[in-house]
Amino acid sequence: MTGADALGREIAACRLCADRFAATHTAHDPRPVVWFRPGARLLIAGQAPGARVHASGRPFTDPSGDRLRDWLGIDEATFYDLSRVAVVPMAFCFPGYDARKADLPPPPLCARTWHARVMGALDSVELTILVGGHAQRWHLGVKTPVTETVKGWRAHAPRVFPLPHPSWRNTAWLKKNPWFATELLPVLRARVQEVLKDDR
Repeated sequence: MTGADALGREIAACRLCADRFAATHTAHDPRPVVWFRPGARLLIAGQAPGARVHASGRPFTDPSGDRLRDWLGIDEATFYDLSRVAVVPMAFCFPGYDARKADLPPPPLCARTWHARVMGALDSVELTILVGGHAQRWHLGVKTPVTETVKGWRAHAPRVFPLPHPSWRNTAWLKKNPWFATELLPVLRARVQEVLKDDR
C-alpha cells in the first residue's frame, strides 16, 4: 500500500464531523468521498459532495457533474479515470441541509485536517480547476467574489482555472456572463485536452 492509499483509507474512515452531521436537518452519517491517486494530472478542487454524491460514493454523479464535464470537454470515462483526474473537495463529506433544505457550507475542519496532506500526495498535477468560492479562497488565497475571481481567470491560466459552481442555481449567472462560454471555456477545453492526452 502506498502512502497515498493509506491516506485515502484514513480519510474514508474519518468521523470527525459525525456530531455536526447528526445535528443537521438531514441527520446523516459521515461518508467521505475519496477520489484521488498520485499521478493524476488534472485536479478538480470543489466544494463538498451533495446528497446524490453522498448516496453514490462517486464525485459529481449529478446534474452539476454533467455540466462540469461539458465545461471541461471530457466524457465520464475520462472524468472517472483515477490515473488522470483527481477530485478533492473542500470537505469530503456531504455537509447536509439546514431547516430550509439549503446546502450547508463545507466544515472548515475538513480542509484543516486533510488538505495539506492530500496536496502533498498529488505530485503530478498540471492543471487545477477551482470550482466555487470555497476552493478559490483556499487555493488562491483570494477574498474576491466568485464572479470577480472567474473574470480574472487569465491571471491564473494555464495552470489554474477558477470556475463558478456548475449547479443549476447558476444558470442565470451563465446567462448574465456570456464571456464565460465564449472566452474562458474554449481555452479551458483546449488546456484539458493538452494535459490529458495519452501520447505524452
